[in-house]
Amino acid sequence: MTDQHKHCPMCQKPIPLSEKFCSPNCEQVYLENQKKIAKTRKMLYIVFGIFIVLFLILTLRSKVGF
Repeated sequence: MTDQHKHCPMCQKPIPLSEKFCSPNCEQVYLENQKKIAKTRKMLYIVFGIFIVLFLILTLRSKVGF
């Protein structure tokens, strides 16, 4: 029977329950990926917001009769 363990989120190597990553390299890659995901999410929200504003402007513009 194996000891209780979990796996590194980056490379899937078995690690002790008290650790989050198997190496500093895996932790660095993970943090860089999280920053990229956060940046992409912000850009998505900005683009979505711009589309909503444009939709509202065009909708209100056609109702007012400009």
